[in-house]
Amino acid sequence: MLKFKNFSLGAALCVSSFMFCAASQAQTTTTPAPEEMGWWDSAKAKANKILDEGDLSLMVAGHTHHGRGTYTKERIAELNENTWGMGFTKAIRTKEDNEESLYAMMISDSHFKPQPMAGYAYQWTKTLGDTVEVGGGLTGVMISRTDYFGGIPFPAVLPIASIGTRSTKLMATYVPRFSKNKGNGDVLFLFVRFDLK
Repeated sequence: MLKFKNFSLGAALCVSSFMFCAASQAQTTTTPAPEEMGWWDSAKAKANKILDEGDLSLMVAGHTHHGRGTYTKERIAELNENTWGMGFTKAIRTKEDNEESLYAMMISDSHFKPQPMAGYAYQWTKTLGDTVEVGGGLTGVMISRTDYFGGIPFPAVLPIASIGTRSTKLMATYVPRFSKNKGNGDVLFLFVRFDLK
């Protein structure tokens, strides 16, 4: 187990360092007006804007909750709920004060295997008081798992939510059940995000 934890942490550092370097090397370029671009060029321009102008944050994962009504006690005892991992994200604020971000991270999955993922997230935010805010939205993510498609990355769209300040947030995403059969989905994934300003 110790060997895997060391491997998982090392892999997470490698993936995260790659994203950090890529983000740091991003160059601001002049782009045509949005109405002049197709969807692909518009998506690339958006990604470049986030990488160029976004605030860099560290993400630390540590807990995944499997629904007790979906998994038996025996199955839960076999699963990993301490899904430690880390990654980096870059986020910007929209004119409406909502948040867009790009991220990459690596965690130890429910079966103690490395799970890299990278994606885009959009959150609508609402301020509570002077500094605290809540957010909710969607994330489009590419995930690689050893128990799906032989590790070939696959896309997913999941809900995402957060609470905290602009600089530090507790965040969560949820994987719903895929069928009426028990033993799949119904998983809540929690992580913390710290700005590196």
